[in-house]
Amino acid sequence: MASDSKEIAIDFSPYFRLYTDAQIDRLVPNQLVSPSDDPKSVVRSKDVVILTESGVSARIFIPNVRDPPQKIPLLVYIHGGAFVLGSPANPPFHNFVSSLVEKANVIVVSVDYRLAPENPLPIAFDDSWEAFQWVISHVNGKGSDPWINEYADFGRVFLGGESAGANIANDVAIRAGENKLQGVEIIGLFLVHPFFGGKEEDKLYKTLYPASSGCDDDPRLNPAVDPRVRTMAARRVLFCLAEKDFLRDRGRAYYEGLKKSEWDGEVEIIETEGEGHGFHLFLPDSEKALDLMNQLAAFLNHEN
Repeated sequence: MASDSKEIAIDFSPYFRLYTDAQIDRLVPNQLVSPSDDPKSVVRSKDVVILTESGVSARIFIPNVRDPPQKIPLLVYIHGGAFVLGSPANPPFHNFVSSLVEKANVIVVSVDYRLAPENPLPIAFDDSWEAFQWVISHVNGKGSDPWINEYADFGRVFLGGESAGANIANDVAIRAGENKLQGVEIIGLFLVHPFFGGKEEDKLYKTLYPASSGCDDDPRLNPAVDPRVRTMAARRVLFCLAEKDFLRDRGRAYYEGLKKSEWDGEVEIIETEGEGHGFHLFLPDSEKALDLMNQLAAFLNHEN
C-alpha cells in the first residue's frame, strides 16, 4: 500500500520502502507457490492454520517416506525478509525448504508469522514462539496434525532460519530454554546470514520496533547480552555467514559473544567466500549454494 508521506525512513529498493509514519511500499510481487500433497511427490507439503484468532499458519513439508513410516528429525524453520516481507509460500523459501527436506530427510514446519510494520515487532517473535509451542504440543502423538504426530522425532528437534528469520529462531531457542520442555530435545540451531545489531542504531529495526533502542543493548539484536542465553535450548549452533553480506560482522560478533558466554553448547561457523546476503535463495543451483545446502543437511543429520 502506498504511503501519503514523502519522508522515507528506509529505502531498500528494489524490495521495499519504509516511511517514517511506519507505512510501507512493498515493491516486489507477492508470488506464491501452492503446496503439493501428491503422495508421489519427492517432497509433500500442506498449509495449516495454527492460531485462528491471528491467522498465524505454517507450511509443513515431509519427504517421500518409506512404508512403514519412521521417525525423522523435525526442523522448525523461520523465513527471512527483514521482518516485512515473505512467507513460506514464496518461491525462494518454498524451494529452499523443499530441497532441504529432500536432502536431509527431515520434516519441516515453516512458520508464517505476521509481518511488520502493519504488525509491529515483537509480534513476529511472539507468533513464532506460539507456532513452536503448537509444534511441540504434538510430542505425545496426539496433536492436531497427523504428519507431525506420525513422523516427527521429538528427540531430534532443530530450529533454523535466515536473515530476520535467523534472529527470530534464535529468540525461540532462548525462550525454549526458559521452559521445561518435557520429551522435547532441541539438538541444534542454524543461523543463515543472521540479522543482528551493532553499536550504531539499526534504523530499520528501530522503525519496526519503536520500543527498542535499535542498538546492541537490545537482547534480541545482541543476544550475547541476554542473561537467558546461558540456558538457550540447543546443544549446537551453526552460523552460516557470507563474505560480502552487509550483516556479516554482526553475525560474527554474536558468534564470538556466544562462545564467551556461559552457554555450554558447541558453536561453529562457516563463511561462503565471494557471496552476499541470501545468495543461496536467488542462485539455488550454484555450486556455493549447493555446498551450503550440503552443510545444513549434515548439521541436521549429525549424530548426537
